[in-house]
Amino acid sequence: MFRSEYADIPPVELPIHEAVLARAAEYGSTPALIDGTDGTTLTYQQVDRVHRRVAAALAEAGVRKGDVVALHSPNTISFPIAFHAATRAGASVTTVHPLATVEEFAKQLRDSAARWIITVSPLLDAAREAAEHTGGVTEIFVCDSAPGHRSLIDMLASAAPEPAVDIDPVEDVAVLPYSSGTTGRPKGVMLTHRQIATNLAQLQPAIAAGPGDRILAVLPFAHIYGLTTLMNMPLRHGATVVVLPRFDLETLLAAIQSHRITGLYVAPPIVLALAKHPLVDQYDLSCLKYVISAAAPLDASLAAACSRRLGLPPVGQAYGMTEVSPGTHVVPLDAMRQAPPGTVGRLIAGTEMRIVSLDDPGKDLGTGESGEILIRGPQIMKGYLGRPDDTAAMIDAGGWLHTGDVGHVDEGGWLFVVDRVKELIEYKGFKVAPAELEALLLTHPGIADAAVIGVRNDDGTEVPHAYVVRQPNASDLPEGEVMMYVAERVAPYQRIRHVTFIDGVPRAATGKILRRRLRERT
Repeated sequence: MFRSEYADIPPVELPIHEAVLARAAEYGSTPALIDGTDGTTLTYQQVDRVHRRVAAALAEAGVRKGDVVALHSPNTISFPIAFHAATRAGASVTTVHPLATVEEFAKQLRDSAARWIITVSPLLDAAREAAEHTGGVTEIFVCDSAPGHRSLIDMLASAAPEPAVDIDPVEDVAVLPYSSGTTGRPKGVMLTHRQIATNLAQLQPAIAAGPGDRILAVLPFAHIYGLTTLMNMPLRHGATVVVLPRFDLETLLAAIQSHRITGLYVAPPIVLALAKHPLVDQYDLSCLKYVISAAAPLDASLAAACSRRLGLPPVGQAYGMTEVSPGTHVVPLDAMRQAPPGTVGRLIAGTEMRIVSLDDPGKDLGTGESGEILIRGPQIMKGYLGRPDDTAAMIDAGGWLHTGDVGHVDEGGWLFVVDRVKELIEYKGFKVAPAELEALLLTHPGIADAAVIGVRNDDGTEVPHAYVVRQPNASDLPEGEVMMYVAERVAPYQRIRHVTFIDGVPRAATGKILRRRLRERT
């Protein structure tokens, strides 16, 4: 068993709005939220006052403890207001990705039994249609304005009393994000107030941001990584969050330069752009102090190329999943130059880990041995909503959460993640990690992006199949060169056996490769 080197911390038994915004009045006129596109700013004092007024209006509208509010919005400065107003009114918040299809949205509404939707006017048609498919939605609110719908702006005029809701941080669900976990079917992840508030406290010794720090929020708040790291963590400590609605490289670079961003939390595709895109050289990014990547595997050489180009310490990584609120490991800011290349970090405070054999799950492995990563700590989810069997398959009787990821730990306590258990390619008894081959492919100067999956040959043997995006100046890159490039650098069983050139690798908003879409093409 591996334990964190940080001192244990007591669980934070507070409602999440208190855990995050308890010191908002103290931070006063400090900018809390800035719209990175038009500069609109909310101070901490305003965030404190406005979210309380919106909470009062939601309660007046009928939102009660036990209700579920679906928050369906891109990143805006209103998103944190809506989130914390809903939890202060006693509701659980299920975050809906703004790019969700109407069908996906409707399924989430039905599964979560959401009675209320908060959205933005550009997404209103999708919200209405999804609501019509369920029949259980009482009202749709908007963050901005739309005819026939109450807006958060209108709610500021409410004279209703601030709700006084008896929230049990241990049992009451604060947020209900949807995750595929290890099964591929989206499930509601029940995260209590204590679990997500405690995870913030666990992360604090390693990556705390405070007054004077400016964090760029480009990854979606609708995903637990963005919700915790880009929204709640900086707001808890008096930092300023500069908000972008989506990733666009030029907009991101301009925001870093103009708002003097100090910390950047991203996913691997953004690291790739920062390392290779010519636009980067046109902007002054000297304000940046660090870059941390999470949500998907990041190759060590790509991380090094990005840090060299930006003149920064090595790009750090973090590790976790929705089911752990989401953090378990991170490269501490004060150890970024000492961390070995490719590590996803060390255990955060109050967290334990085991590495167990893939062939004998009851056997614990030691330093340097690869197996499935198991996690135990106060940030582990309450369970999957309405799915006790899936919960039991994920969290065993000892309280250990089975991540489905393969990794190993070195003598310094640094974790290295190899790949997902179910993504490993079984080639004639050998296990081949797609992530390792993808990282190698990205070192080829003619390759802009790549993904690898296992496919069956005519004889039934599973072999690595690479989907490759050529660089604009390498439009004639042949399949044979790609295969030879890999073959010269790996063991024979790891060789790429098929190559397909595509225009873009399908990815989730967090940067994870959507391998199922590639499998549908084969």
